[in-house]
Amino acid sequence: MFKYSKLVSAMAVAGVALFGAQAAQAQIIKIDGSSTVYPITEAVAEDFQKAKKNAIKVTVGISGTGGGFKKFCRDETDISNASRPITSKEMTACKEAGVEYIEMPVAYDALTVVINPKNAFLKQATVEEMKILWEPAAQGKITKWNQVNPAWPDAPVKLFGAGADSGTFEYFTEAMVGKAKSSRGDYTASEDDNVLVQGVSRDVNAIGYFGYAYYAENTARLKALPIVNPKTGKAVEPSAANVENGSYAPLSRPIFVYVKAKSLDKPEVREFVEFYMKNADKLVREVKYVPLPKAAYEGNLKHAKSKKIGTVFGGHNEIGITVEDILKREAKM
Repeated sequence: MFKYSKLVSAMAVAGVALFGAQAAQAQIIKIDGSSTVYPITEAVAEDFQKAKKNAIKVTVGISGTGGGFKKFCRDETDISNASRPITSKEMTACKEAGVEYIEMPVAYDALTVVINPKNAFLKQATVEEMKILWEPAAQGKITKWNQVNPAWPDAPVKLFGAGADSGTFEYFTEAMVGKAKSSRGDYTASEDDNVLVQGVSRDVNAIGYFGYAYYAENTARLKALPIVNPKTGKAVEPSAANVENGSYAPLSRPIFVYVKAKSLDKPEVREFVEFYMKNADKLVREVKYVPLPKAAYEGNLKHAKSKKIGTVFGGHNEIGITVEDILKREAKM
């Protein structure tokens, strides 16, 4: 009897422990994806966890937009950060896995081309020059600056850019080369933008690209390269003002979070999304991106409440789309 009562007690303790573990597990919100969107979502996560006195844990990974969608469509995460819209292939993967999602634009980014502050010859660059430098045909052949522009020096080019799983990689190649994922492969690639920051900051002949927030945090170590607007012929620096007035083209782009519809059935995820959209304007500005109009965040909340699933982009990137275009599409969806 003594042994039996001890066994029952042990089972009861184990049951309580198991229930406690399940309860704790239920209070974890899993997010992964874009390193570009990471600063925003991480800022939201930090403030949300403080507001909840750490009763809810939010994990935010940076496996890149493509890597994040792979996990998302395998039902491994609740929210996916994305620096470009979901692709047709990813839409199919999610559909096959029974994963439905709500698309939420959260900010605008000025995708930034950066050089070393000691670089004295690069004052601006055209889309054509960026294509010569980055297109697949350049691999192993375009290795010096004067091969891109004869006015530039006979010095080696050191390239740093986003990894193949990055939405930034897809957007940059489509905007600069003319085709998504069309790029030379002989460059230092990483989904972690901090690696790229370090690389460019250490080499006077380096050039790289990533989201504006990483440049804004490292202005003492990097210099932003003005890009010539193909329509106006004027070189334009990346900035919030130039994104808003439309002059920083073609490297201005919307960035997103995708929320799993069934995850919104969990109170903690629903509360997090509400907190995100209600505080997005302030936190987006804090991490140096461009916030969307209030109506965009209100629309995201309405879509979350009604579980308005799907995307307004048809499975592909669109270069040059404006905030107004997105709001109109979201309203009609």
